[in-house]
Amino acid sequence: MAAAAAAIRPMRLAALTRTRSSIFQTAYNPTSARTGAKYLRARLRGPSMVNYYTPEANIAQLIRQWPELEMVNLAEDERLQDVEDKKKRGKGAPKKAKEKGDSRRASRRR
Repeated sequence: MAAAAAAIRPMRLAALTRTRSSIFQTAYNPTSARTGAKYLRARLRGPSMVNYYTPEANIAQLIRQWPELEMVNLAEDERLQDVEDKKKRGKGAPKKAKEKGDSRRASRRR
């Protein structure tokens, strides 16, 4: 029996595995190179991960959706107050240039 298994040539075994992979629609990989086929065959995880977490409540969106409730976004009001205070102290963002020649970049020497 062992003599019969030893009599099979490697070339015939390679042909058998090639045919087997075409019949069962698997990747033919005679060199056993890493292909990542295991991960490509696996079920995608993204949709189940998205469904796991509940959607976050967006306060600004709720305020826009129901203006009759007269809700106030405290975080946004505080941010606007901070921006106003910075402008009073001269620490605010610079004004945008209306034309190309008005910008700081245009007046800078090259």
